[in-house]
Amino acid sequence: MQTSEQPVLRDIVLIGGGHSHVGVLRSFGMRPIPGVRITLICTDMHTPYSGMLPGYVAGHYSYDEVHIDLSRLCVFAGARLYKDEVIGIDHVNKKILCRNRPPVPYDLLSINIGSTPQLGGVPGAAEHAVAVKPIQRFNDRWVQLLERVRQHQGKTTIAVVGAGAGGVELTLAMQFRLRNELKALQRNPDELVFHLFTHSATILPTHNAGVRARFDAVLAQRGVMVHRGAEVTQVSAGKLYASTGQTLEADEIVWVTRAGGAAWLAQTGLELDGEGFVKVLDTLQTVNDPDIYAAGDIASMVNYRLEKAGVFAVRQGKPLTENLRRAVQGAAQQAYHPQTRWLALISTGDQYAVASRGALGFAGAWVWRWKDWIDRSFMAKFQDFPAMDAQTPMPPSQPTGTVKLTSEESLQAISAIAMRCGGCGAKVGASVLSRALSQLHPVDRDDVLIGLKDPDDAAVVRVPPGMAMVHSVDFFRAFIDDPYLFGKVAANHALGDIWAMGAQAQSATAICTVPPGLEAKVEDVLTQMMTGALEVLNDANCALVGGHTGEGKELALGFAINGLIEDKAGTILRKGGMQPGDVLILTKPIGTGTLFAAHAKLAAKGRWIDGALQSMVVSNRLGAQCLTAHGATACTDLTGFGLLGHLVEMTRPSGVDAELHMDALPLLDGAQECVAAGIVSSLQGSNVRLRRALRNQADFVSHPRYPLIFDPQTAGGLLASVPADRVQACIAALKALGYSHTVAIGRILAQDDALEPIVLTA
Repeated sequence: MQTSEQPVLRDIVLIGGGHSHVGVLRSFGMRPIPGVRITLICTDMHTPYSGMLPGYVAGHYSYDEVHIDLSRLCVFAGARLYKDEVIGIDHVNKKILCRNRPPVPYDLLSINIGSTPQLGGVPGAAEHAVAVKPIQRFNDRWVQLLERVRQHQGKTTIAVVGAGAGGVELTLAMQFRLRNELKALQRNPDELVFHLFTHSATILPTHNAGVRARFDAVLAQRGVMVHRGAEVTQVSAGKLYASTGQTLEADEIVWVTRAGGAAWLAQTGLELDGEGFVKVLDTLQTVNDPDIYAAGDIASMVNYRLEKAGVFAVRQGKPLTENLRRAVQGAAQQAYHPQTRWLALISTGDQYAVASRGALGFAGAWVWRWKDWIDRSFMAKFQDFPAMDAQTPMPPSQPTGTVKLTSEESLQAISAIAMRCGGCGAKVGASVLSRALSQLHPVDRDDVLIGLKDPDDAAVVRVPPGMAMVHSVDFFRAFIDDPYLFGKVAANHALGDIWAMGAQAQSATAICTVPPGLEAKVEDVLTQMMTGALEVLNDANCALVGGHTGEGKELALGFAINGLIEDKAGTILRKGGMQPGDVLILTKPIGTGTLFAAHAKLAAKGRWIDGALQSMVVSNRLGAQCLTAHGATACTDLTGFGLLGHLVEMTRPSGVDAELHMDALPLLDGAQECVAAGIVSSLQGSNVRLRRALRNQADFVSHPRYPLIFDPQTAGGLLASVPADRVQACIAALKALGYSHTVAIGRILAQDDALEPIVLTA
C-alpha cells in the first residue's frame, strides 16, 4: 500500500478500466499531483486490450499478453482499486453508488466503461446468445464457448450476428482457433460451420469497397456463409430467425452488434444520446455536469460522430488526463479534436491483416507483423514498470502541479500537514467521528447493556449464566488501498481467535488510526472502513460497542473481541489436545504473506491478489463449528507465525509430534511463483527461526513449497487435528460449507523425545 505525507485534497474517481483510464493511471503514476488521490472502480482485475483480442482468440497471444493488470497499474499509480459494480451516480451530492459498499464521494469523476449489449429488443437474444461486449468480461464467455465446442461431438454450427470490423475479425479468429483445436483432438476441422449475419447490404459498411472485397474473398475462401440484409429478429434455444424469413439452427450464437450505454446511466440525470451513451463536449466533460467526464465507447461527442473503435478510446486518454489535471489546478480546459480518418488494421485470424484508412487499403503478412509490433508496444507501457521497493512511498516520478482549494479547505490542509499533537490531541475530531459513526448500525444484543450509541465512557455487557468470557485482540496496518475491504479483512482476522477456541462472538471494541486530512476525506475513509468491518461483525452477531479513533501516519484497524463459551469441561477447543493417529486438516490455502509482499513490489498478478482477498474474507465461524461437530481434538487459526509456527504451538502442549505432507499443502494462486522469485514477507525471517523444530529439513530445503510453511498469514484458515475415522466426513462437510480448499495435510505421531517434533514428507 502506498502512503504519502501529503494529505488528500481532491479525489478523482474513475469508473471502469477502459483504454482511456489506463492512460490516465499511467500518467498520474509518472507525474502525480500532491494531494490528488485517484480511485478506480471496476468489476475486474484485468482489462483486455481490444486490438489484441482477435489474436488471443486465434491463439497467437496468451491471456497475460493481451490483458492490462489493473491491480499492478494502480499500485504503480498510487491509486486505490475498488472492485465493485457501479449502479448509479448522485451528481447532486457528488457520490457514486455501488452495489456492495457505501457511496464513494468524488470531486472529479470520469466514466470509461465501454458499451453494453442491447439484446432486449431481440426476443430471446439475452438468454440464448453469447454477447461479446462488454469486452472486460469477454474472456470468461470465450473460454466457456471454447470448451463447449471441444466437447461437442459431430457437426458444430456457429452463428455470428454483426458483420462490422469486430464481427468479421472475431469470426475469422474463432474459426482459425477452433479448427486447430479439432485438429489437435484428431477430429475433422470441417465439422465446424460458420454463418455471419448482417442487417446491412454489405459487410464492413464503414470501410472502403476494396477492403470489403478483400474480406468477401477471405470469408468465401474459408467457407463462412454470409447472410446480407438479414437482420436477426428472434433467438431461441439453438435457433435464430432472420428478417428474410430464414431460420437457422445453431449450436452457438455470438452477438457482436446492438451495443449501447449501461442501463444505470439513465437514472443519473446525465444527458444521453438515443443509444444511451453519455453526451460530452470537446473537453470530454458531460454536457450538463462539468465535474463528470466520459471517454471511449461510452462517450458520445456532440460535435463529432465517431465510430465505436478502440483507437478513439486510446487517443482520448491523453486529453482526458490533461483536463483532469487542469480541473484540480483551476486551469482552463482544452478541447480535443479527433482525427477524421484513422488507420484500422483488421486481422484475418491466420497472422495476416488488412489495413484500411479512408480510400486506402493494403494487406499482407507484413501488415499483421506491423500490427503486432504496434500492439505489443502499446501493451509494454502498462506491463513494464520500474522496479519498486515494498516501502516506496510514491511512484518513482516527480510530482507536478498544485491543487486549487477554497479558503476553508486551505485552513484544513494547513492543519493536516502541521505538526500533530500527541495524547488525546491526536484523536479524530468529534464532528467527523460522529458523522461517520451515525452511518453505522451494529447488531442489537440483549446482553449489551450500554453500547456504541450510548454517550457513556465505556460499554457494559452481561455474561449470561453458565457462560465464560473469551478475550482476544488483533491490530495491524492496512496492506491494501481499499478501506472497505480492509475493514472486512481486519474484522474477520480478529474474530478468528474466537472461532478457533470454539466460542461465539459477543462484542467488539475497535481501535483505528487514520491519516490526517480534510474532514470530508477522513470521514469517508472511516465510513468505508468501519462499514466493511461492521458487515462482518453483524454477520457474526457480534455487537460493536465502542472504540478509539486517532490520527496516524498509516491507516490501521484492530478489534478487542469478547466471546462466550459454555463454562464446563470439554467445551473449549484448544491448541493442546492432539492425539497420535489424528489427521491434520487445513481449511484455507496459504500464501498471503508472499503475495502481498509481491503486490507492493509490482510482482504479483491482480488475479492472484483478488484470489487472496476472496480467501481472507471467508469467515472461519462455520468451519470451527463443523470441526467441533466432527470431534476435533485441537484447533488454531493460521496468522502471523505461519503454518509451521502454529503447528509447533499445537504439538508442544499436546506432547506429540507431527508429520507434514508438503505436496498436500493448499496454496493460493501465485504463492509458489512469488517465493520462487525470492519474494517473502518482512516477518518471514523471524518465522524461519522455527526451522529448528524440523526433524529432516535438509531433505526439503529445495522443495518449492518449503518457504511457504514459514509464510505469515492474514485471516488464514483453521488448522485442526481430527480423529482418523472421522476425517473424511469432516472434510466433505467443510467443503459443503464453502471451504473448497480443505485438505488433509499430515498426521499426528507419538512423541519421540530424542528428535525434533515436526517431520516433513513429500
